[in-house]
Amino acid sequence: LHSTQVPWSLQTFSWPAAVQLVPADAGEFFGWLSSHVSTVQGFLSSRMSVVSVSSSVAPLPSQVICWQSPTFCSPTGVPFALSDTPHTPAIASDPPLIDEKTWRVTVVGPAPTNLQAAPTTNQRVLLTWASYPCLASSQPGVLPTIQIYRRENSYPFTPGPCETGIPAAAGYTRIASIPANLTAYTDDNGGAGLTRGRTYCYRIYVTFPLPAGGASLASNESCATLTGRSALLTNVDIVTTAATNGQIAIKWTQPRANTGNFNAPLGYRLSRSATGAAPFTLVTTKTSLTDTTYVDSDPLLNTQDVQYTYQLVFFSAATTQPGSAETTETSPLASSVRLSLVPNSLGRQNNLTWTYSVPWDNSGRPTSIYRRVGTGTGAFSLLTTVVPSAGATSVTYADQGLTQGETYCYYVQTNGQYATPTNSLNQPLLTNLLNRSQQICAVLNPLPCTPVLTLAPINCDSLAALPVFPVDGQRYQNRLRWTLGSTPAGCSGEVAYFRIYYRSTATGPLVLLDSTSQYTYLHRLPVGTAGAGCYAVQAVNAAKVRSALSNVACQDNCVFFLLPNIFTPNGDDVNEKFRPKTASPILRTHVQIFNRWGRKVYESDKDPLINWDGGGAPNEVGTSGKASDGIYYYLAEVEFADFAGTKRTYKGWVEIVR
Repeated sequence: LHSTQVPWSLQTFSWPAAVQLVPADAGEFFGWLSSHVSTVQGFLSSRMSVVSVSSSVAPLPSQVICWQSPTFCSPTGVPFALSDTPHTPAIASDPPLIDEKTWRVTVVGPAPTNLQAAPTTNQRVLLTWASYPCLASSQPGVLPTIQIYRRENSYPFTPGPCETGIPAAAGYTRIASIPANLTAYTDDNGGAGLTRGRTYCYRIYVTFPLPAGGASLASNESCATLTGRSALLTNVDIVTTAATNGQIAIKWTQPRANTGNFNAPLGYRLSRSATGAAPFTLVTTKTSLTDTTYVDSDPLLNTQDVQYTYQLVFFSAATTQPGSAETTETSPLASSVRLSLVPNSLGRQNNLTWTYSVPWDNSGRPTSIYRRVGTGTGAFSLLTTVVPSAGATSVTYADQGLTQGETYCYYVQTNGQYATPTNSLNQPLLTNLLNRSQQICAVLNPLPCTPVLTLAPINCDSLAALPVFPVDGQRYQNRLRWTLGSTPAGCSGEVAYFRIYYRSTATGPLVLLDSTSQYTYLHRLPVGTAGAGCYAVQAVNAAKVRSALSNVACQDNCVFFLLPNIFTPNGDDVNEKFRPKTASPILRTHVQIFNRWGRKVYESDKDPLINWDGGGAPNEVGTSGKASDGIYYYLAEVEFADFAGTKRTYKGWVEIVR
């Protein structure tokens, strides 16, 4: 790694004017500063060759040392020694006074040099640069990586001494990453070709692999201008909003040849996508260079619900010879403007958001918002204008102070321009590109009142008192009941149905469980599922406007566990195993069984319900492999499936009778 003008202010030090800074170890020392001569001498590590002897500089501040060095490919510690004498000037009998300290220096990678950008054929730019000097890395066999960045038009950026990489605010986009031992790259825009008539500017820098990591300074900027001009989409304007038989007007510019004229046959292919990406469906083919407009009126065109993206391909013959191969040039994609509307009855406002993905710039110029009030078909009137921020592809606006129960309809019209081409005064030629969104309407319905939810409690004592619980196939169920509250102020009691939400844990996201028009609900949980869970309810009116969620009401599992004191493993399928008579949901049970002499005959944590059949450990059971009849003592450590994960220990005795 290499750095020029590296500031030492991060590890500052000072010394009196009469003190000299001298090398502690000539093999590891980088430089010294004398108070008597304005000279900085630089040496690299003893593992490297000496690459700088000395250079005269102006007197330096005592708090900062800078040095210039060529290539230095590994950071290191730098020992410094300060020496002084009792007298100034020193006399022969003065003893040397010395202090030493080592600073760890982080040195950044050198910037790649001599970056050159040159246009080539087929709308491509060839980048070349000098060989990078630091190809070693902290990961053997793994080369550093050159990061290649591009933007349109130049950006004045001079990195600071320790400012690595390229700042996001510079507007560059990374287009490639290649091994650092390469010295050339061809930018073909991912195979689509760059746009003619534009200036593309490039910078590169190097990143180093982990574990050391790090990055270099950025290279110089190099720019290339592609001659001629590509065909450019300028308008994707929604003319008719409809679920079927919608209409969109598309316009574009004529291309200009680099030299001479284009060869026939030539023309345009216009395609459409409902997803913003491939595949594209061919809409029309035009064979006249001057025919640059089209109204898409497909009967299936759904401008009400779908945002469409268009692709324009200009084609021409490669030569004037009959049967010549075809060359194509694809313009950047352009979408329609998509407007969404979210009514906020509580705030008495409509929240508008519109999005677009276009190659021109809609920022810096006013977007017009049009509104119509009521359910009729009257004219829209201009509501206001909004100027999008630079680079925005999504813009929002809140239309406030509205009347509940009223219908409001909107559309927006963006206003864009291309930065290039420009006229002789360097002013953009393609401006005032007006494009409308679809029309969208909504009724500002009053917000339904928020429900108040309660759950019927579980009677744990009655469950624990049952002869046997649970039995096979038994299911837990929770009974919900709610009423409409009175919040927020001005809410409506008109409700079409309720949405019920559920989660099986005490915390976490609620998931939609069911819907009902009733004010009660019985949730029957699946067989084998515990009854614990949390619920919330949401009211919905006929206009699909939803209330806020109700309070969250939770039902926890009971905690009880009762073991019998006798079981009869005699093969009659009655009371064959030692297991709880009644138990609430359990996660885990660790049970140990001991005989009357304290010897362990059984241990397991595999079955939460124990289900011991009388089998035991070797040497502790009879020839049948079963424990003999008699009294045994148990120790059961039980972890319950309630929200708290309650743990309890149960001790007692059980008799085996066959």
